[in-house]
Amino acid sequence: MIFDYETLKFIWWILVGALLIGFAVTDGMDMGVGNLLPFLGRTDEERRVIINTVGPHWDGNQVWLITAGGAIFAAWPAVYAAAFSGFYMAMLLVLFALFFRPVGFDYRSKIDSPRWRRAWDWGLFAGGAVPSLIFGVAFGNLLQGVPFHLDDLLRAHYEGHLLGALLPLLNPFALLAGIISFAMLTLHGAVWLQLRTEDPVAGRARRAIQIMGLVALAGFALGGLWVAHGMGYRITAQPPLDALPNPLAKTVVAAPGAWLDIYHKVPAAMLAPLAGFAGILLTMLLSRLGRPGLAFVTSAIGMTGIIGTAGLSMFPFIMPSSTHPNSSLTIWDAPSSHLTLTVMFWAVVIFLPLVLAYTVWCYAHMWGKVTVKEIQARSHSAY
Repeated sequence: MIFDYETLKFIWWILVGALLIGFAVTDGMDMGVGNLLPFLGRTDEERRVIINTVGPHWDGNQVWLITAGGAIFAAWPAVYAAAFSGFYMAMLLVLFALFFRPVGFDYRSKIDSPRWRRAWDWGLFAGGAVPSLIFGVAFGNLLQGVPFHLDDLLRAHYEGHLLGALLPLLNPFALLAGIISFAMLTLHGAVWLQLRTEDPVAGRARRAIQIMGLVALAGFALGGLWVAHGMGYRITAQPPLDALPNPLAKTVVAAPGAWLDIYHKVPAAMLAPLAGFAGILLTMLLSRLGRPGLAFVTSAIGMTGIIGTAGLSMFPFIMPSSTHPNSSLTIWDAPSSHLTLTVMFWAVVIFLPLVLAYTVWCYAHMWGKVTVKEIQARSHSAY
C-alpha cells in the first residue's frame, strides 16, 4: 500500500471536498440557470434559449452530486449514517425538488400550451432554488454543530427535536448560509447565461450578476463575522492519528471563535476566504467589461474559496456535535478501513481523468451561443 492510514484519511478529505466543489461549479451552474429562468426569460422563446444553454449537460453535471454522496458513504460511513438521519427531511425535500428537473427539461416544450410551459418553468425554478438553499442550510448547521451523540456501539442518536425534522434546521445562521449558497450559485448561472446567450437575455444576466454578487459578498462577510464571534469546536486530546477509528476516544470542547484556529496555525489558509471575496469581485468586474468567459473562471474560483473556507475552518471536523462534543466526527476517527480508502483512491486515479476528459469533450462539441433563431429552426428537437 503506497500511503499510510493517516495520509489516506487526509487525501480523502481533499477528494471529497474536490467533489463537492466540482458539483458546485458544474451542477450549481445548472441550478443557478434554473433560479433565473422565470425572471430573465420574458417570452417563451427566450425561456427556451435559457433552458437549452444547460439542456445537453445538466444530467451529466448532476453525476457530481451522486458521486460525492457515494464517496461520503464509502470514505466516511459514520458521517453518512449520522448526517442522513439528522438531515433526513431536508434531503427528501432536495430529492423531491430535483424530480422537477428531468421531467421539466424533457416535457416542458412538448405541449404548445402557455399554462403547461409556465408551470414547468416554475418547476425548474424549484428544482434549482430548493437545493441551492438547502445545501447552504446544511453547511450552516454543520458549522454550528448538530444535536446528536454516539452510544457505545457508535450509533447516532438525535436530541432536542424529532429525528430528521426540518424546521429546527432553519435557524438564522443556517438561513444566512443558505442565502450565500443560493446567491453564489445564481451568480454562476447568470455568468453562464451571459456567456452562452445574446441580448436581451445576456443583458439581463449581466444585471443579475451585479445583484447576486453583492448578496454573496455581504452574506459571506456577515457569516465570517458571525463565525468569528459565535461558534466553534476544538480538540483538546485525541489518540494517535494513525490509530484505528474511534470517535469517542477524543476530547472536544465548544469554544467561540475556535473555527479561526486554522488561520493562526496555517496562515496560508487565508487564501481561501481571499479567493472567495476576490473571485466574486472579479466576476462582477469582468461581467461589466463584457468578458463572461473569464468571469466564469473567476466565479468558479470564488465558489471554491467560499466552500474551501467552510471546509478549512472546520478542519479536522466533519460533523461536530453540539450536545455531546466528544461524539463529534472528524476525518481521523470517522473513515473506512485502510484497505477501503486505498482501493477507492486507485479507482479515483484511474477513472476521474476519464470523466474529466469526457466532460471537456462534451462541452467542446456542443459549444456556441444559443439564439432565438436556433430555437425557431429546431423547435421540435430543442428543449
